[in-house]
Amino acid sequence: MARSGNANALKSTAIVAGALAFGWLAIELAFKPWLDKARAALTKSDPTRDPDDADDDSTTKKSPTADDEGL
Repeated sequence: MARSGNANALKSTAIVAGALAFGWLAIELAFKPWLDKARAALTKSDPTRDPDDADDDSTTKKSPTADDEGL
């Protein structure tokens, strides 16, 4: 009896793994154009550049402080 339970568990594992692989392949094929563009953009990107940081001082306005007004 224990042998049959082990075989069923192995069969279930193989079916789940196959279904996951098939699902992954289906998603890859369905969204291939968008995934290719996203992967190309990732390879071109500069990981050291932070888009939240301002590149130049002309785009950011400095708020006036007490030191700037002579107070």
